[in-house]
Amino acid sequence: MAITVTREQVIAFRARRHHLTAPASNLASAAGACGIGDSPPGAALLALGARLPTLTAQDLDDALDSGALIRTWSMRGAPFLVPVADLPVFTTGVLGATEDVRAQLIRGVIPALATLDLTLDEAVARCRDAVTAVLAGRRMPIGPLGAEAAAAIAPQLSTERRRHWLAEGPHAPGQPLGEAVVHFCLRILTLERLVCFAPREGNTAPFVLCREWLGDLPAADPERARAELVRRYLRCYGPSTRHDFAAWLGVRTGDTGGWWSLIDDELTAVDYDGEAWLLTADLDDLRESPPPRGVHLLPALDPYLGQRDRATIVDPAHHRAVFTNLGGPGAVLVDGRVAGTWRPRKRGTSLTLTVTEFTPLTDEVQSQLTSAAERMAHLRGADIVHVLRPDD
Repeated sequence: MAITVTREQVIAFRARRHHLTAPASNLASAAGACGIGDSPPGAALLALGARLPTLTAQDLDDALDSGALIRTWSMRGAPFLVPVADLPVFTTGVLGATEDVRAQLIRGVIPALATLDLTLDEAVARCRDAVTAVLAGRRMPIGPLGAEAAAAIAPQLSTERRRHWLAEGPHAPGQPLGEAVVHFCLRILTLERLVCFAPREGNTAPFVLCREWLGDLPAADPERARAELVRRYLRCYGPSTRHDFAAWLGVRTGDTGGWWSLIDDELTAVDYDGEAWLLTADLDDLRESPPPRGVHLLPALDPYLGQRDRATIVDPAHHRAVFTNLGGPGAVLVDGRVAGTWRPRKRGTSLTLTVTEFTPLTDEVQSQLTSAAERMAHLRGADIVHVLRPDD
């Protein structure tokens, strides 16, 4: 009979594994748990600040400049910050074993490939050669890189394919279809560790060849990397299911066997709103994790909010308010549960947070909220912070 676990146990376990019960020991621990999303740019700083109370913006810049942390496309084709030591887990480990599964990470390219009569692997191979040549010795934003790589590929195509390649595609006004294909394939090339992001230059995130930025990287074993990716997921989001893992990764539920089955013998079934799975090694932590206490201001796409069984931490009546889109509000986390949302407005050195409470906050929680807001203001380079309610 499966072990029954409670919501309180799951919240305590996940909050601890996301370093929200106690601070992470360092940036690598915080970012390496399950990756730190950086959408929109700057979100990673706020997410890491919630896990490392003494972190400064300069600390994060130094880690990226030194190569200790790297920005790379990863799960769901989104940008993440991860430790360089864990790069195989969050790149090689994300790539599916078959072309069809890999295509799920960049579904938008599928109609273009049909128009061009190219398979995904054929398109990636052409882009791999072109990008390697174009990017050698340079750092380039995606626009110029895509344009130059697409121009280099065009003469290699048949007359009919070249006609479609150079014609305007549906993805952006004035953008040739070939450039869009290169943009999509860059996500695969990032997961292949051919390219990565160099530190941001103003508002741009230039690409660089990995070997030029990080040196020669050791070969990564795909099965080992995929197995470790599932472990990282379950350590932060367990107990969980294949369906929820698929949504987190960006593939179909039926495609998860290439990951999940690699650690079948490491899993224990538990009863949590139905059958779910946990790493057997984590059973004691699930039972013994202390209840989370305190207030955190999390960005909209914070990893902790990436729990696919959202009712665990958010009342269903408030799902729409919390889980909107990239430009959505941040979450006010109180003792591991979402108790409201916040939106920032920065003018000069003044930061104003407008907080919407789902239920009235106690005086103690409001005091902690003010402290968390001051911490956020410091991270964002503001000296003055105001916390407002919509009716203030």
